[in-house]
Amino acid sequence: MPSGRSTRTRLTGARVVTPGGVVEGGEVAFEGGVILPDRPPGAAEPADTAVLDLAGHWLVPGFVDLHVHGGGGASFSAGDAAEALRVVATHRAHGTTTLVASMVTGALDELAAQAGVLSELVEQGDLAGVHFEGPFIAENRCGAHDPALLRDPDPADVRKLVDAARGTARMLTLAPERSGGLDSVRLLRELGVLAAVGHTDASYEVTRRAIDAGASVATHLFNAMPPLAHRAPGPIAALLEDERVTVELINDGTHLHPSVLGLAFRSAGAGRVALITDAMGAAGMGDGAYPLGPLRVAVVDGVARIVDERTPPGTGAIAGSTLTLDRALRRSVTVDGLPVEDAVRALSGTPARLLGLADRVGSIEPGKDADLVVLDAGFTVVGVVRKGEWLAAP
Repeated sequence: MPSGRSTRTRLTGARVVTPGGVVEGGEVAFEGGVILPDRPPGAAEPADTAVLDLAGHWLVPGFVDLHVHGGGGASFSAGDAAEALRVVATHRAHGTTTLVASMVTGALDELAAQAGVLSELVEQGDLAGVHFEGPFIAENRCGAHDPALLRDPDPADVRKLVDAARGTARMLTLAPERSGGLDSVRLLRELGVLAAVGHTDASYEVTRRAIDAGASVATHLFNAMPPLAHRAPGPIAALLEDERVTVELINDGTHLHPSVLGLAFRSAGAGRVALITDAMGAAGMGDGAYPLGPLRVAVVDGVARIVDERTPPGTGAIAGSTLTLDRALRRSVTVDGLPVEDAVRALSGTPARLLGLADRVGSIEPGKDADLVVLDAGFTVVGVVRKGEWLAAP
């Protein structure tokens, strides 16, 4: 693959996934970090154009991850800019050209300090925003969050965290059944921050009220919430059925059964599904011991679980994932049988729309950023372009 930035680059021969479908033997040109309009038939091309034949490959838009905690042995919750950039570099190498930094539950002052560090990286263009996952979640559904640090979502505390992010907060996950939950959802809507329902014991009725108050995201649907029941449908039914809600799904083969993934896509449609990683520090690494906020995590056979002395080894709560979005794409298409267009939309277009970035990223269209991923026939990443610059291959 080429390296660095060329005056003009033209990619030819690939199967290009566009908003209108798959274009066989397609052509995409970019210059100055922006995708160019299609070349008119017979039009001359600048002599310095770098032409790359991608026959036998796929060309898709750069992935957009709404929900990622770490990777490359690093974590956003460390509150360290250099460590955060290591997370970013790890996921970029796997095709994620736009990502939101997620933080796990911590003390309010610690979360505020972490958000301050991450906000600078948002301002520099390295991140697309900050996501607070906790501490306003349910103890009974806390998963890999320290239950001792959980608290009710008092609107004053919610505002404190949003203010600490200095305009870069994009999403906050909460349990709407907790005291102050619905008022906090309304506040988040006023502040222009996505309110996400997750790690919750909310009933169907409370979840409906949260959506009406402004909640528009389901944090990793199905996980860390009551299962769907025929007399008590709980939050899953409410979140799936409402067209105002985008549902996150973790497709790593551990968090969801393939039939459940298919159910979600059929119920919500590809336009309301965002495939995420919820990745922790082990993403892009191997098995071993890793921190996740104040907790310890053991990764065995690629599955991350909390280390809890009260339970047998390997039986602790699942602690995020070790997923990267290229693996999510490969599994969605080759294992779950999703159409490539639907999987790519869930990885790029839908999360870009949710973040308000669809005018710049999320699809291969003229005028948008040249954020592109080249995959071989088996959907393995062989090249990544971000804003017109070729990055190191994974």
